[in-house]
Amino acid sequence: MTEHAPLSLTDLAALAEAIRAEIGKAVVGQTETVDHLLIALMARGHVLLEGPPGTAKTFLAQCFAASLGLDFGRIQFTPDLMPGDILGSNLFNFQTSQFTLTRGPIFRDLVLADEINRTPPKTQAALLEAMQERRVTLDGTAHILPPHFMVVATQNPIENQGVYPLPEAQLDRFLFKLLIAYPSMEEERRIVSRYGENRGAPSPAELGIAPVASAALLAAAAETVAGITLADSVTDYVVRLVRATRESPDLACGASPRAAVLLAGAARARAALDGRDYVLPDDVKALATGVLRHRLLLSPAAEIEGKQVEALVATLVEQTQAPR
Repeated sequence: MTEHAPLSLTDLAALAEAIRAEIGKAVVGQTETVDHLLIALMARGHVLLEGPPGTAKTFLAQCFAASLGLDFGRIQFTPDLMPGDILGSNLFNFQTSQFTLTRGPIFRDLVLADEINRTPPKTQAALLEAMQERRVTLDGTAHILPPHFMVVATQNPIENQGVYPLPEAQLDRFLFKLLIAYPSMEEERRIVSRYGENRGAPSPAELGIAPVASAALLAAAAETVAGITLADSVTDYVVRLVRATRESPDLACGASPRAAVLLAGAARARAALDGRDYVLPDDVKALATGVLRHRLLLSPAAEIEGKQVEALVATLVEQTQAPR
């Protein structure tokens, strides 16, 4: 096998299991979230993690990056953050009388956008081109981002001081929005036992997390996922499901065609990680909520009635006929 040849499904499963094992050295629980991060990685998508403070959102992203062996960058979003702080800028060098590009933290393989909703929409917009087109334009010149570029963003759902809602165009560029819940009683006991010495937050390296992947391996994994069969009947199912969100009277805004494309790609990645070279309708059903919840806006009447987006997605999945 050459570096650029697709991985076998067996090798892909082994790689995913190795990544899970490394993350498990430090992160307690969060198995479903880790699986979704792996799917997003294989599908070349971005992930938004939303959860209360102290639920290891940032720590999980750091451990995920450490297990991959990729170049990692963290951007701490604050109200005074400017687009240039993310993208970089051209600075004039007086010695050479030329402008020199100073690259910002966006030029990394995996970028942690920490507390992304703490910066105004003007600065959030700096991510739009990068997340969609995987390039950055500075002073009219396009700069290509790394091939494995991925954004993992975090936000806190319970604060309303000093935060800004993410624009719909920004939300639509995330493959998944994953809700991080509080741990179970047993998981929390293990967390306290492991980290209760109050010596500060340890780094992934201090916890023994080592890279088990590489850029070449991840490129081969992406080739494997791209080769997964998506039958016409399953493609039609994805399209019908996404279009159903635009026809629901409970939704003021449905999902975009981008959502359908990303859902299909994520279903391919889930099938590959499950050891199959074809997509099942169950792959689509399992991922629908994570892909759609941040793209849908409730109608005023649905909000008054207290309806939830997740419940509406579940209803649409149930009502949309899946191929046999």
